Amino acid sequence: MNIPPISFQYEGDGAFRPSSHFNKTMADKHFVVGEHYKLVEHRERSDVSHNHYFASVKNGFDNLHDSMLGEYPTVEHLRKKALIRTGFRDERSIVCANKKEAERVAAFIRPLHDYCVVVPLNCVVHVMTAKSQSMKAMGAAEFQKSKEAVLNFIDDLLGVERGATARSEAA
Repeated sequence: MNIPPISFQYEGDGAFRPSSHFNKTMADKHFVVGEHYKLVEHRERSDVSHNHYFASVKNGFDNLHDSMLGEYPTVEHLRKKALIRTGFRDERSIVCANKKEAERVAAFIRPLHDYCVVVPLNCVVHVMTAKSQSMKAMGAAEFQKSKEAVLNFIDDLLGVERGATARSEAA
């Protein structure tokens, strides 16, 4: 069972208490009195990091060579394809009868989703979509990993030193 984050306040005497009536109700629902649980800190994503990331992706897009605009026509295409190519993706596979059918299925699927990557490989069609980076879908740690991977991907695409896109972000 996946337990949602429950906010606790440290009381200083070694005790953690739910920080609101709602959190107490959630704790009562998911935990058993007297049982032992491991407490792990959950850090929310900072707005500063979030905004820096999106500004850096925009900066990378603004510096793309014109020859790359066919594959990355918008900032969103660049971000989502970078997520897919760096492993922050969901993937579905469709097994077809043969290679020719797989190519037809791939051609059918491509226009259905602006940002997906569709790869027919022999008789299997792989459809990859970017994982959502919304605060609800991706916690702070995974967001930070995806942020670093995407910005490194963009730096490599531009042929610049890693970290350059983030450092030269336009204000």
